[in-house]
Amino acid sequence: MTIVRLGMIGAGGMARHHIRQILQQTDTTQITAVCEPNEENYRKAAELFETAGQPVPPCEPDFDRFLKKYGKHIDVGFIVTPHNQHFPQAKALLEAGKDVLVEKPMVMNAAEARKLIRTRDKSGRLLAVAFNGSMSPAVRKAADMLRSGQMGAVLTVSANVWQSWEQGTRGLWRQDPKISGGGFMFDTGAHLLNTVADLLGEPFSEVAAFIDKRKTKVDILTVAIARTQSGALVTINGCGASPVTHSDVKLFCENGLIQVGVWGDYFNLQMKGEPQLREVELPPSLGVWETFLKVRNGEIENPSPAENGLRMIQLWDAIKKSARQGGAVVEV
Repeated sequence: MTIVRLGMIGAGGMARHHIRQILQQTDTTQITAVCEPNEENYRKAAELFETAGQPVPPCEPDFDRFLKKYGKHIDVGFIVTPHNQHFPQAKALLEAGKDVLVEKPMVMNAAEARKLIRTRDKSGRLLAVAFNGSMSPAVRKAADMLRSGQMGAVLTVSANVWQSWEQGTRGLWRQDPKISGGGFMFDTGAHLLNTVADLLGEPFSEVAAFIDKRKTKVDILTVAIARTQSGALVTINGCGASPVTHSDVKLFCENGLIQVGVWGDYFNLQMKGEPQLREVELPPSLGVWETFLKVRNGEIENPSPAENGLRMIQLWDAIKKSARQGGAVVEV
């Protein structure tokens, strides 16, 4: 097997989470170079390589210089940087002939998403969004059951995610809307919006929403109701000021009930006539990087293409528009 040469774009906390997983897959992947302007982040990342007994890859702080210096030595770029950097970095990597895995949210707005899709199509390269839910066996199994007709029509959806996000991001770029593009619902909540949209597999038609910034510059609490084009009714609840972290998505269907986590971390099922929800056994999740490699090798279809990123942003844009209008119903 050919070893994939990976360029890590970013070495912050989330990037280091991915690096830990990738360092367990040295039979398939070599992190060739890192692009990280923060010296402390790079130092912490270097410690991970040393602990794993792997050579520490060189770091180039400036992205443009990184691409010029190491572009010939990487096959894939994994972008784990602040949200406003995703579009220019992904576009540059695709135009340089590299495959790209980019953290969520894919880009800052729908216009950037459409431009990036056009760049992907022109380049012919692979582009995937690191949505844990879409890349999980749980969400894929649930989506297959819904598409097959086994569950009947989806009637209503109750979707929730909660986390101590506001407390954990104070003073950081995630609460700067010029860099982040939004608050809790555009960050952690992106998983919620994407998983719901992925499972439903159809466009939304109408949305009404309210947002509470809790004396910050970004959304902290968000509630929304929505209708899909086929008529399914959806409630969305994001709480970024909770002392605990969890998620719960329930799809009430004609023939039963599906319950999953937004990260695809569990899957429960209750079919018509069954007394209660039961856990469905699934293969362990491969994680976003190993799933990306399987897509790249042609073993599976891309479960999280750029179209997922566009769809999620379109839903978020409708939520923001409705909230600005005091909860008025808006078309997606």
